Amino acid sequence: MQFKKLLLFGVLSVFLISCNTNKTTKSESKTLKKSDQRPNIVLIMADDMGFSDIGCYGSEIQTPNLDKLADNGIRYTQFYNTSRCCPTRASLLTGLYAHQTGLGWMTRLDLGKPGYTGELNDKNVTLAEVLKEAGYATYMTGKWHVNKDDECEPGSPKHNWPLHRGFDRFFGILKGATDYFKPDNLYDGDQKTDPGNDFYFTDAINDHASEYIAEHVAGDNDKPFFLYVAHVAPHWPLHAKPEDIAKYQGKYMEGWNKTRKKRYEKMISLGIIPSNTKLSNPTGPVLKWDALSDTQKRDMDKRMAIFAAQVDAMDQGIGRIVKTLEDTGQLDNTVIIFLSDNGSSSLSVSRKSKKFEDLGTQKSFESYGVSWTNVSNTPMRYYKLYEHNGGIATPLIVHWPKGIKSKGELRQQAGHVIDFMPTVLELARAKYPKTYQGKK
Repeated sequence: MQFKKLLLFGVLSVFLISCNTNKTTKSESKTLKKSDQRPNIVLIMADDMGFSDIGCYGSEIQTPNLDKLADNGIRYTQFYNTSRCCPTRASLLTGLYAHQTGLGWMTRLDLGKPGYTGELNDKNVTLAEVLKEAGYATYMTGKWHVNKDDECEPGSPKHNWPLHRGFDRFFGILKGATDYFKPDNLYDGDQKTDPGNDFYFTDAINDHASEYIAEHVAGDNDKPFFLYVAHVAPHWPLHAKPEDIAKYQGKYMEGWNKTRKKRYEKMISLGIIPSNTKLSNPTGPVLKWDALSDTQKRDMDKRMAIFAAQVDAMDQGIGRIVKTLEDTGQLDNTVIIFLSDNGSSSLSVSRKSKKFEDLGTQKSFESYGVSWTNVSNTPMRYYKLYEHNGGIATPLIVHWPKGIKSKGELRQQAGHVIDFMPTVLELARAKYPKTYQGKK
């Protein structure tokens, strides 16, 4: 593909068309009243979702709510993450390169070097910390994953937990992947909580986000709010509700090559990729569909159906968030941003039961495999972990009725997750601090 060279310092200019560029000082922000017209900001991030996995970027997966946001907002075709979850989250939250934050790798352990401490260091501030100082209420639901893995239990140090890095409220997990039906690291604030029965994490993330919005408005709160919705979906394991799986099961029996080609053609017709873009050769040990037995084809069809159901459920819940914003009169002046933390993952995961009837339930713990991963990252090469476009390219949808006049347009301007900090601060008329809590 003829993607332009990544402009690492490019600020997302379209966000700023309607922004007042006058800065608000810390003291001024505390006196802002109900006349405060600064926008609310809702930042939604998917996990391990490929560039072409939603409808408005070429997918056959049903994502009507994200598609509607795109139709009434703008889409970027050259926006980039860091190809892996922890570094992307660190860069997005701080506006710094991941190595500057201490999270150049993962949260598994401290490697004894400044760029690889396994957690956010104290040489940065988060979006929540700066926005809170600027007079915003700050909320988060979902996956945190920027503190050490061995500091995720109630008795652990909490200096890098969400409530201690600027968020007023938090519901979610501190670690990475989890069981969707029974997450074992679930927190409400600083308190570990039991998910209970009939729990599905994707729904809980979205529904708590909606509750935070409704309660914020009902409380006659004169502050604008920042809400960070960090999904686990569609990261493995393949866990989805039966009714969502049923929508897709059987629809992938044509195999990955045909599905990938259909996405490629749709992406060209949508203008997501130039018409002269070549469909890359699949990367990795891709199986030959026609060489599979009928039993193997049914298994692979169901795996992709579950993955699609995970994306579908996420979209349904985003629709509920949008409805809550609309019902509370907040939609017009809320900037909604959607992206993915990296490309789809090719990692082979297989634990618990491998029985066909158990796929998608809590009895199984599976991934969908490299053959389908190539479909998710259409038309690009490689996947999560790699610095090819399949690893670093993400959809980016921005919706803001009051501030963005363009509707349904595409932007080819390059951008990167480090751009969120300066962009969001300009939207909030806030200043990046030279010192924070006595530290530079």
